[in-house]
Amino acid sequence: MLKKINVNDVTLGMYINEVCGSWMDHPFWRNSFNLSTSKQLKTLQECGIDEVWIDTDKGLDVEVSTSVVTKEEENQKIDDVLLEATGYARKELPPVVPLHEELDRARKVHHKAKAAVMSMFHDVRMGKALQAQETLTLVDNITQSLARNSNAFLSLSRLKEKDNHTYLHSVAVCALMIAVGKQFGIEGEELRNLGVAGLLHDAGMIQIPDRILNKTSNLTNEEFNIIKAHPKLGWAILHDSPEMNEMVLDVCLHHHERMDGEGYPDKLPGEELSLFTKICTVCDVYDTITSDRCYKNGYVPAEAIRKMTAWQPGHFDLTVFHAFVKTVGIYPVGTLVKLKSGRLAVVTDQVTKSLLTPIVKVFFSTKLDAPIFMELVDLSKVPDSIVSVENPQKLGLNMKMFSSI
Repeated sequence: MLKKINVNDVTLGMYINEVCGSWMDHPFWRNSFNLSTSKQLKTLQECGIDEVWIDTDKGLDVEVSTSVVTKEEENQKIDDVLLEATGYARKELPPVVPLHEELDRARKVHHKAKAAVMSMFHDVRMGKALQAQETLTLVDNITQSLARNSNAFLSLSRLKEKDNHTYLHSVAVCALMIAVGKQFGIEGEELRNLGVAGLLHDAGMIQIPDRILNKTSNLTNEEFNIIKAHPKLGWAILHDSPEMNEMVLDVCLHHHERMDGEGYPDKLPGEELSLFTKICTVCDVYDTITSDRCYKNGYVPAEAIRKMTAWQPGHFDLTVFHAFVKTVGIYPVGTLVKLKSGRLAVVTDQVTKSLLTPIVKVFFSTKLDAPIFMELVDLSKVPDSIVSVENPQKLGLNMKMFSSI
């Protein structure tokens, strides 16, 4: 049985099924493991994590008097928060062109953005100052693609090679921040700065040794502290660059802070964090946990949304999180779902009426165990509904096919 307990109630002999928090906020990159040493226990209780899930079928149970949360209670809490998010007043952002028309242009923009970020970060490694003007051109191109059809670029941003994660992560967070910023009515030069902040928020990562970033086992305390130094390292890089916007510097330094003041590097409470930083925090975590890394497979988008919802309150600004959910959807574009009718489908667009009834493209019947004629289905207009989210990898499907389906 799975139970969520406070980290202070964890004892040796328990089986840790999941550490509650973003991968970059704790050193346990293997989420599931048997807690067998005092060193592991000490690290777990001192790394800043509040709660963990334990599996009582694989390890010791918690004391009866201890407060626990069951999976059923957790799911109800998540559903309540997501239901609240559906009531958030979404700013109307109708696509100018259909998804299939924008995909080709979005691919070109995405490819150029990746190459430009790689070149830019390489120059910084070689001791050159980062040129702010170069980032503005990238952000403008991404913003224009999002304006034509945001789902095209955002869906492509989820496809990353493990070896180029730092560069593609920067591009993805940039796009997500621009899309969420539009929900808040941010536009013009402010929106541009928001995109630049997303593009450069992890600049400090280029100074973290690959042996740590690519380590497949849990980090030591020393290695984790090196990882946690990247916001300050990034701030120093950007601070030395000509004409760098102060808000961009602030986002770089504080995107790992939390609303409850338990983040890093300065443990700032939510009231001292800017809107730009709060937006970056959500977008950064989402893209990180949906990305495959050498040490862990990413969550599918819908599962990531539910994980992040479970971390409330404390981790994210709730208004920003609601706006984010409205932007990407409870079932983000590219999510593989199973319908009540037994058909498999891929989410291709959101509808204004409800985040629970997106537009999907059906392509397979589980009842017939065979492919079927592909067609778009608006779930807000038919007597069918999503019953589960499926993992493409477990079904032997290539995620890249969903970028153009």
